[in-house]
Parts: sequence; C-alpha cells; structure tokens
Amino acid sequence: MSTQTSNIFTNENWTRSDKYHNSFLIAKDPVLDEVVKNCKEQGIPNIALSAAQAKFLHLILKTIGAKNYLEVGTLGGYSAIWAARALPQDGKVITLEINPHHAKVAEENLKLAGLQDKVKVILGPAADSLSKLHPEELFDLAFIDADKVNNLLYFTEAKRLVRPGGIIIVDNVVWDGTVGDPEYSDDNVEGIRKLLHALKDDKEVEATTIATAGEKGFDGFIYALRK
Repeated sequence: MSTQTSNIFTNENWTRSDKYHNSFLIAKDPVLDEVVKNCKEQGIPNIALSAAQAKFLHLILKTIGAKNYLEVGTLGGYSAIWAARALPQDGKVITLEINPHHAKVAEENLKLAGLQDKVKVILGPAADSLSKLHPEELFDLAFIDADKVNNLLYFTEAKRLVRPGGIIIVDNVVWDGTVGDPEYSDDNVEGIRKLLHALKDDKEVEATTIATAGEKGFDGFIYALRK
C-alpha cells in the first residue's frame, strides 16, 4: 500500500470528511452548540454521537414514523434531543442514565432545548430500569449506547419493549476493529462478542453490523429489526 493511500485511514482525515459533509447537510444549530458547550464545561466525556450519527438516528425515527423512543445511556442528552425532535408532538422519549451528574446535565440541556416535557430521564442502573418498564405502547426504536459488558442483557430487554417491526440499534460494536481480532480481549470487547454470538441464532430479530469511520474514529453499530 502506498503512503498516500495509507494516510487516508486516519482520524484526522475522517474528521475532515465529516466536517465537509456536515457543512452541506446539517444546518447550524445554536441550541445544540450550547448543549455541546454545556457538556464540555461540566466535564461530560466526549463520547456522545457525532452530529452526523445523531442526525442519522433522527432520520431513521422520522422514516419509520416513530412515536416512542427508548435510549439506554443518556450522557448529556445530545442524542435524546436529536431523537425527541424527530417525534411528533405527542411522542415520548425514555432515556436511562446511571450517573447522577450526567442525568443532571442532561436535564439542563433538555430544558435548554425546550424538550423537558417530551423526554423522561430515569436515573439508576439500566438493567434495573429496563426490568421495571412496562409501557402501554411498545417502543418503535431502542438505541443502546451504554456499558458494553451488559449489551446482551440490554438487547434482550429491548426485544421485550420494542414492537414487531421496530428497530434496535446497538452502538460501538466494532471498537476500532478489535472485536474482530481473535488475539485481542477486554471486558468491553467480550461484551460485544457475547451479543454477536447470541444474535447468530436469534430468531426474533434480523440484524447486521454497519462499520463507520468519522470524527469518532473507527467503529460501527448493530441494526436489528424486531420480527
């Protein structure tokens, strides 16, 4: 491989590409700029979805005419805001967060975006919160973006909570390519692999992994259709 070609595969180039495309396809948004600023000032880890990824989630919700959205892993509320904006006026977002500080910042950001009545942040371990959810209407889409060790548990609960024909998305399942490396192992990677092994024979969903490269690095997500 030439040096010129190999240099393409860097975060610097992926970030530049994202910013270029975003300049055409994602309008400037002072509210979201304030949300990102607030997250940074309050020490929220910079691990939220990128703008392009968040808009993709937004577009999926609009495409399927979603009304009810479930999120595992709130962080600072960035993705919840994008999701809530995609739902109709009577739509509802339920988002689960284990960290009290993150939940507090998310509540602030949701209020800043005028979405505090549309989004409910539930504080506590997601495993416990999920087990207590028994909604009158099943969710149209569940987005799982929390600790990877419990991916299978979260996914199993999501199947119970998502309607037939609904969607389950699990983020960060490529993990810089390490998930596919048989010589690499850590708790996160093993959590992702455990989910993949379970999906292989899961007759309740049909799924695929989409790898991504952008300002968040080399990663990807599982997209599963609930049968």
